[in-house]
Amino acid sequence: MRLVLTLLFALAGSTALAASPEDDYVAARDKAIADITAQESANTAIETIDAQNEKALADLQQRLAAILGPLAVKGFPTTGTMNVESLNASDIGYGMLDGLRYAQSDDGPSIVVSTRGLTERWLKSKSAETEADFKLPADIGAALKLDNFYTQAIGSDAAFSGTLDFSLKKPDGADAVVARLGGWTQDVGPIYDQHVVVAVVKGDRVLIAEAPASPAVPKIAACGSLWAAADAAAQKTQQSDDGADQDDSTATDAANAAWEKGDANYRACMAQRLPGDPSFPTLLKQAQDLADGMAGQ
Repeated sequence: MRLVLTLLFALAGSTALAASPEDDYVAARDKAIADITAQESANTAIETIDAQNEKALADLQQRLAAILGPLAVKGFPTTGTMNVESLNASDIGYGMLDGLRYAQSDDGPSIVVSTRGLTERWLKSKSAETEADFKLPADIGAALKLDNFYTQAIGSDAAFSGTLDFSLKKPDGADAVVARLGGWTQDVGPIYDQHVVVAVVKGDRVLIAEAPASPAVPKIAACGSLWAAADAAAQKTQQSDDGADQDDSTATDAANAAWEKGDANYRACMAQRLPGDPSFPTLLKQAQDLADGMAGQ
């Protein structure tokens, strides 16, 4: 009897220590990254590395599909593709949030789905970054309020710049919801192609929807004037430095500061005035509908 009990306790212990599907996913991802890094160090042909990258991404996609199961949000496909675009640290799209992207089209609305566990692991790694541009808080709720979260989690070749936050009713069953209006850019200044971005945390799922703003966000003249004045001042400052013989970046720094201040003033103006525009209730409804749809998943 003692031997039987010993064996039962041993089996129970080994089961408790068994790796979870998320653990297996992370281990497979990290091994693939290490293998690709080693191939790069060995000056392996880029075609070989790319093929290895694609094969590893396909394997990880299958693993995530088994973890997440099918998506059940009206208007979106049930199956998704890898949100992480590359496992090669030299590529754009490396280091994005581990999850699947469910997209209606290349340019249309999409939803990225991850687990709370994978999101927490991803944020933990980001919280340890030494460069300020890549550092994020480890707490999901705090991270969801930051432009930089969306830049790193679901963007690849542009930065997310928020215009305003929507105040939504938290859907039934959701633990948290954050909804933002903003755009993707590689420079400062007005972003006329605005998107509605909504994040929902529900149980073990983290879902992030992104859709082109509908209707399109209107241009507000008063806000445009703020940017135009800042842009003119910055260009004048920059031009004053043209032809200077000395290596002095003072004028360039002043111009960049003027552009950045003008950008901040423009967005603050939009955040103040847009809620009074006739288009705003429809934009708010778009955000709420996305939140409600994801919470029903």
